[in-house]
Amino acid sequence: MSGRPTPHLPSPEAELGTTAQFFPQLGDLAADTARNGRVGVVVALPGEGAATYHLRPPGGGPEWSASADASTLEPVPARPTHATLLVTDPVYDPRAKQVSVAILVHHEDGDRSEAALILTPADLEHLHIQTGRMLGDSERYPGDAP
Repeated sequence: MSGRPTPHLPSPEAELGTTAQFFPQLGDLAADTARNGRVGVVVALPGEGAATYHLRPPGGGPEWSASADASTLEPVPARPTHATLLVTDPVYDPRAKQVSVAILVHHEDGDRSEAALILTPADLEHLHIQTGRMLGDSERYPGDAP
């Protein structure tokens, strides 16, 4: 051993983990693991006239408390709204017998994330038939086409 610090290794007293702990703010949605993942809106924070977090169901209802250290609270991800194709070539995996198409997933909060749409040969055939039918319809009724 050289006695030099090894910054790539955690110190013995450091906690291992990949993300910082979630400390919700007023109005945030949080899932409470102590209540089987029940989702609530944070309506009071510890230290602001309350010793714990106070949450209320998004549609209203009775409040409940969660630990002041937020150890049982997890963020609620924004729901996806739609996906669009990314301009890349599809990739065929002959071993899995499927195609991967890059897509961009759009979320309620305006965030976006890349993902892969996986299609089997049957999916591709079905999609080909459907898009062919839609393209044929747009040629018959050109005024309705985008």
